[in-house]
Amino acid sequence: MDRKSFEDLVAKAVDSLPTEFAERLDNVAVVVDDTPTRSQLRKSRVQPGNILLGLYEGIPITGRGQNYDMVLPDKITIFQRPIESVCRTEEEVLSTVREVVLHEIAHHFGISDSRLDEIENEGS
Repeated sequence: MDRKSFEDLVAKAVDSLPTEFAERLDNVAVVVDDTPTRSQLRKSRVQPGNILLGLYEGIPITGRGQNYDMVLPDKITIFQRPIESVCRTEEEVLSTVREVVLHEIAHHFGISDSRLDEIENEGS
C-alpha cells in the first residue's frame, strides 16, 4: 500500500474516535513511519522476534501536573511496514490500523498495556 493510502487509513481511525476522546487529543501528533528506530525498539523493550506496530511517546494525561505547560506535543507513531507484514488483505490493514491507533491513544489517557489486556479479555 502506498504511504498516502496508509496515512488516510490512520486519519480515518483518528476521525472515527468518539467525541469525548477526540476533544482531549490536543497537543498530540499522530504520524506514520515505515519502521521503528532502534532507539524506539529499545525504549519500548521489544524483545527480539517481536514487532512494534505503534508507539506512544509523551506524558499521559494521568501523569501531568499543574506545571504541564509549554511542552512539545505527545507523539503517536503508527508503523506501516510492521502492520502490513501481519496483514494479508487491505481489510486486515484497516482493522489493524484502527486497533493500533486506539491502543496508542489509550496510552495517552494513561491506560497501561496490562490494563488494556484486561479490558480486551473482559470483552471476550
